[in-house]
Amino acid sequence: MNPRAPLPFLRGKNSALFAPEQSTKPLCTLACSVPPGDGVNLRDVPGARKAFDEISSRDAAAGSDRALFDCARRGLALQALEHFVDAHRRRGGRVGPAALSCALKVCGSVPDRALGEQLHGLCIRCGHNRADVSVGTALVDMYMKCRGIEDGRKAFEGMPERNVITWTSLLNGYIQAGAHSDVMSLFFRMRAEGVWPNPFTFASVLSAVANQGTVDLGRRVHAQSVKFGCRSTVFVCNSLMNMYAKCGLVEEAKAVFFGMETRDVVSWNTLMACLMLNRRELEALQLFLDSQSSIAKLTQSTYLTVIKLCANLKQLSLALQLHSSVLKRGFHSDGNVMTALMDAYSKCGELDKALNIFLLMPGSQNVVSWTAMINGCIQNDDIALAVGLFSRMREDGVAPNEFTYSTMLTASVASLPRQIHAQVIKTNYQCLPTVGTALLHSYSKLCSTEEALSIFEMIGQKDVVAWSAMLTCYAQADDCDGATNVFIKMSMHGVKPNEFTISSVIDACASPTAGVDLGRQFHAISIKHRYQDAICVSSALVSMYARKGSIESAQSIFERQTDRDLVSWNSMISGYAQHGYSQKALDIFRQMEAEGIEMDGVTFLAVIMGCTHAGLVKEGQKYFDLMIRDYEITPTMEHYACMVDLYSRAGKLDETMSLIGDMPFPAGPMVWRTLLGACRVHKNVELGNLAAEKLLSLEPHDSATYVLLSNIYSAAGKWKEKDEVRKLMDTRKVKKEAGCSWIQIKNKVHSFIASDKSHPLSEQIYAKLKAMTVRLKKEGYCPDTSFVLHEMAEEQKEAVLAMHSERLALAFGLIATPPGTPLQIVKNLRVCGDCHTVMKMVSAIEDRKIIMRDCSRFHHFSSGICSCGDFW
Repeated sequence: MNPRAPLPFLRGKNSALFAPEQSTKPLCTLACSVPPGDGVNLRDVPGARKAFDEISSRDAAAGSDRALFDCARRGLALQALEHFVDAHRRRGGRVGPAALSCALKVCGSVPDRALGEQLHGLCIRCGHNRADVSVGTALVDMYMKCRGIEDGRKAFEGMPERNVITWTSLLNGYIQAGAHSDVMSLFFRMRAEGVWPNPFTFASVLSAVANQGTVDLGRRVHAQSVKFGCRSTVFVCNSLMNMYAKCGLVEEAKAVFFGMETRDVVSWNTLMACLMLNRRELEALQLFLDSQSSIAKLTQSTYLTVIKLCANLKQLSLALQLHSSVLKRGFHSDGNVMTALMDAYSKCGELDKALNIFLLMPGSQNVVSWTAMINGCIQNDDIALAVGLFSRMREDGVAPNEFTYSTMLTASVASLPRQIHAQVIKTNYQCLPTVGTALLHSYSKLCSTEEALSIFEMIGQKDVVAWSAMLTCYAQADDCDGATNVFIKMSMHGVKPNEFTISSVIDACASPTAGVDLGRQFHAISIKHRYQDAICVSSALVSMYARKGSIESAQSIFERQTDRDLVSWNSMISGYAQHGYSQKALDIFRQMEAEGIEMDGVTFLAVIMGCTHAGLVKEGQKYFDLMIRDYEITPTMEHYACMVDLYSRAGKLDETMSLIGDMPFPAGPMVWRTLLGACRVHKNVELGNLAAEKLLSLEPHDSATYVLLSNIYSAAGKWKEKDEVRKLMDTRKVKKEAGCSWIQIKNKVHSFIASDKSHPLSEQIYAKLKAMTVRLKKEGYCPDTSFVLHEMAEEQKEAVLAMHSERLALAFGLIATPPGTPLQIVKNLRVCGDCHTVMKMVSAIEDRKIIMRDCSRFHHFSSGICSCGDFW
């Protein structure tokens, strides 16, 4: 912008106001017009007449100035600019600094940058840009409000003299542009130059601190505000409360509030919003009740805050009272208030009331109210109505925004993400972080990791939420390597993780194939970022350690938690159950009961699982009945499968069939597979045939069914039937899942399959196996060849048993680690009885603690004893 360039005419959306009525001279020419000389002969009639006209013109110009100031005060921008033009013409191009600064402020309020640049040129030609502080300040203010940060800064730096108003205008411009770090450096420069801040300066700076969340800077500014006597200024105290609220310092915000001598309605609203922002809704509600004696009249902001409180706390009765108050006070025409009421009714389960409000506000129906109504339908599980409203919204010509798309993607409908994805691409919203992240979550639920990754790569500015969503996707897919790589890339991009990022990557470390020590490394990272005590992180750590075999570490973190959520309690119960410590699992459950913790179906599933692994049939039945009778939780397929497992493991097959027959829905694959596994243990061919028949009708390509049935026939010596099952597998092209075991040594995971000789240390492994077998036999070991389900000689059967994948992993662990080092092995299938015996004996002979995780549970071998009590 060159203000000295010749400007033929004013341009901009308000430039028509400056069109001269008769003269065609440009404004810059009028600004340089030479006034009549002082040597006019007043005795000369034409000269006297001319002088008289000039006096009249000056009076009229003064009137135009007054009208300009009056219109500017009342916010009448167009009329104000008309009066400015009139004064400009009447003075023959001369404009006073007061009128010019007023016109510049009006131009900034419109805003119209092109018009402001023309006025800047006029300032220069009249010499007011440097000579008058108010004009220079108005120029800075105009550019900042017109988003011309660089030009505003140039105008600021070019001023020979600046006052606190100039500095505050500059600071406000940087705040509006989101350059909050620059605000703080400018504020400290202002102080260094000896300019005293006023209350408006402090309000601006505190706004920047609040957006940055920098507590230390906030405290320094607070101290400065006290030093300069602004502690009693109401709006400064309101800004202080807002700053402390956004920094999470609720007690400091409350201290400011209760230290105020005078409070306005904004003060009450700010503290209520602070408490609500920091999830202290009950305190916020109590504050609202206390405010009734101090607030004479509720404002729109008050209604919005308190109605949101009702929504969060599901206070239907208060929402109804507020609705009546809204109607009484005339706020029923306010779209924001009515949308908030609609949301409150939806969250309180009153979808019909929410829909009635929505239908009665046709004049105020916009994309916000449509989105809120759609969200209410999804929250109340009326997906069909949500989809119908989404279609109707577009038919009515209301274009969805990113929040509408994000809301629709929360609906759990398998076909919806791809349909919404197509519309998102069509409307060019796919690169926005909010929409991209919502798409990521949707594809994660569908286990579509590749599609989720393609969405992630398309997101333009990836924030921490988008990175966390991608990590969650990998965690749900049990892909620890993928999650780790994403976390590393996130760090390389300079994005600081939050507690949800850390918890997601820790969840990924709980996958069966993840390295044992990887979770510990991310535990260390959580400590480095000071998130180890965040409830989502500590709960993820409890779950991860329990699932990775370190039940002691899980217990330590659980006991250290000051606050526990339901996930943490359930993870601890489930961890104890899977590790064979059933009594400890039941103790945790009783502790939950004593503390009045609200339980869910997952809690009872974990408790019954603990009873199952310990053979506690009566206790399992007791908790199953308790869940239905006292807690009114409807059993799911998982609960019934667990009860089937409980009965069938204990050999109560008649009770098992009775339970299956009494189920309120047809038994699914999980139930029949559990029964089939029990039939293999108890060698019940007849019932095994029935379970296999049901399973094959439901999942004809599941290899586990064929293998289990084949094993049942083999154990019963029915070789012909076994061969028929194998032939059926070949006909249907079903491949058996190979048994595989993993062991981690020095941050590297080594995998083995039965009879594997691909490992670089294969010769040493088999030599160790041979020596180990010899030593075991000296200690009384006798191979149980009944677990080899093939027709062959006994010696061959013993050789097959010795080369099971878990034994190869064990032998490698023994030769690759120093004596006494604990070993941890993971197997994808159930450990066989003979290998279980070997593990027990080796733990005693080698004086090693061995932890094995198979597809069913954990086994802790120590001093010749297993935690499962030989019941698995």
